[in-house]
Amino acid sequence: MENISFQFPAWYIILCCLLGLMVALVLYFKNRSFDENSKWLNLLLGFLRFLSVSLIAMLLLSPLLKLISTDVKKPIIVVAQDQSESIDRALSGEDSLNYVNKFNKLISDLSADYEVDSYSFSDKTTSDIDYTFNGKLTNISQFVQSVYDNYSHQNLGAVIIASDGIFNEGSNPAYLGAKIKAPLYTLALGDTTPKLDIILKRVFHNKIAYLGDKFTIQADISAQNLMNKRTKLNVFRMEGDNPVKIKELPIRINKEDFFRTEEIILDADRVGVQTYRISIDGISGESSRYNNRKDIYVDVLDARLKILLLANGPHPDITALKQILSINKNYEITTRYIAESNQSLNNFDFVVLHQLPSNTSANFNAILEEMNRKRMPRLFINGAQTDISKFNEVQEVISIKGSNKAMNNVQAVVNGIFNLFVFNENIKTELPKFNPLKSPFGEVTGTSGSQVLLYQKIGKIDTKYPLLAYSEKTGTKVGVLNGEGIWRWKLYDYAENGSTDIIEEVLLKSFQYLAVKEDKRKYRVSALKNIFNENEEIYFDAELYNESYEPINTPEAFLTVINSKGEEFKFTFDKTNKAYNLRAGLFPPGNYRYTSTTNLQGEQLSVDGKFSVRSIQLELYNLTANHTVLKSLAEQNGGNMLYINDLDNLYNNIKENNSVKPVLYQTKKNKLILNLQWILAILILLLIIEWFLRRFYGSY
Repeated sequence: MENISFQFPAWYIILCCLLGLMVALVLYFKNRSFDENSKWLNLLLGFLRFLSVSLIAMLLLSPLLKLISTDVKKPIIVVAQDQSESIDRALSGEDSLNYVNKFNKLISDLSADYEVDSYSFSDKTTSDIDYTFNGKLTNISQFVQSVYDNYSHQNLGAVIIASDGIFNEGSNPAYLGAKIKAPLYTLALGDTTPKLDIILKRVFHNKIAYLGDKFTIQADISAQNLMNKRTKLNVFRMEGDNPVKIKELPIRINKEDFFRTEEIILDADRVGVQTYRISIDGISGESSRYNNRKDIYVDVLDARLKILLLANGPHPDITALKQILSINKNYEITTRYIAESNQSLNNFDFVVLHQLPSNTSANFNAILEEMNRKRMPRLFINGAQTDISKFNEVQEVISIKGSNKAMNNVQAVVNGIFNLFVFNENIKTELPKFNPLKSPFGEVTGTSGSQVLLYQKIGKIDTKYPLLAYSEKTGTKVGVLNGEGIWRWKLYDYAENGSTDIIEEVLLKSFQYLAVKEDKRKYRVSALKNIFNENEEIYFDAELYNESYEPINTPEAFLTVINSKGEEFKFTFDKTNKAYNLRAGLFPPGNYRYTSTTNLQGEQLSVDGKFSVRSIQLELYNLTANHTVLKSLAEQNGGNMLYINDLDNLYNNIKENNSVKPVLYQTKKNKLILNLQWILAILILLLIIEWFLRRFYGSY
């Protein structure tokens, strides 16, 4: 639909015509140049000039051409198919082929009259339908919510959801708050008849356990129509692909509708991600054995701090220290003497040097060199056997001007401004009462950057001589207890207080502070998590630092994933803003290890790690269709629940629904007539015809 409007009053058109007429009369009314030709020529030329001048005048008024277009928007029909594994069990063989043909015919019929958007859903929603039925989870409420979010402001005619009503992720769709403003039809698939079946419904367990601890597994077992049957609950540890049975529990089914929770306690005796298979022996006549087992993954962490008590010789302090440190179950204590210690420190994280270095410790330099190379935190405990001059050389916490030929009896005074860690206030009042330690005689000073927890009290005089101090000046945490006799503190604490809480807090918190190591690695690689589901993509992050510990990503970084069969999968990291990341995709269930490498200024850097992928078996645990959910969802949204046999009638139901209508959209546009090319062409044609006739008949 079109019409013309002017930005001036309509009577201006009359003025334009009068202007054209006046110009035509001036040129041709008394013009005798064409008298010898036909009389009509003068009239024709005048008429052409009248038209051209009138048209130019009208165009100068900037008339507008109003255009109104009408679009017809067909109703949108959203068709969704549940792609989960439970549908594959519900449809098989000829039934599956018959259903697919009917469903495709419905989509084809609807496409002739409506705009059809097809989707598949399981744990996530994808466009189009491929009938693979391999989804590991079902989240119906997520799909319904996405329809509400995406189509609320569109001409949504109807929604069709084909499912068995079984959901194992997300909320119950029947209680979803979002109401779709269109009839929702549910197509009920599957069988609601309870079958002979024993099911391992759920298995609860800790995702993380610590080496040496025990952890609990709770298994929920249900059975239908198997009263008086007997079976066994088995626990296997997976060693590669081979299950090794570690526990077995008998199960007697004493009800038609049976349910029981069994508790299993296992030892976390191996480091790394451990795979356990919980299974129930099958019973003759049960409908499915896919839901009789479940694999679980427990990440067993070795959080123990491996401490070496390295002493110059036997001393009661060693026993006292070992007893106190053993209170923390995450401390693994080993005792050695320097004379018999020629082994590597590879297996240790922390070293206590009791009265070392000494005059008799010939191999101390080699041990010190290895500790420095590995930046191992350490605690020096000085005594009568300590070589003071050598001690001053090997640490930068305190400096002693004196010798160990003479010893002072010193008590402890807490530094009131110490702030590296917190402790109970009663330590400030109780610790100074403890029996004195034996400390080397001399002037003791703390070096620059050292933090003093305890000062020495000699007799009745409070000094500023450090007794227990810490430093991280060289990049490695080092502590010094400048006195022997911890065993006396332990005995006194127990005799006076009935416990050893005070001495334990001082020593354990000192070890905790000293043992926390800063990550100084130049190349760091980590998986997003240690255990992934089989439907989750594997992601890795990597960071590279230069000598100044500034993040860089100039060199390429590579990663190789190796499965349990030794097969390798190679990847190259993508570079992000001064870092790296890698989207490795999906992996089948199993245990994997990885190695990542890069090259920094000629130095080859490498990082190793492990991760596991666990299978998702939820879709096979419960194969009894839940049509109640589908019926409730349809009724709440103005539709109804149908069965496969009703597919032929569903098209007619939608066609006859008066609420499913097309929507008309009108669009208005204004366009300047001056910009129309055909108007310009007419104007030029009029002028050319007039010019041509004048020239042809002997004038200009």
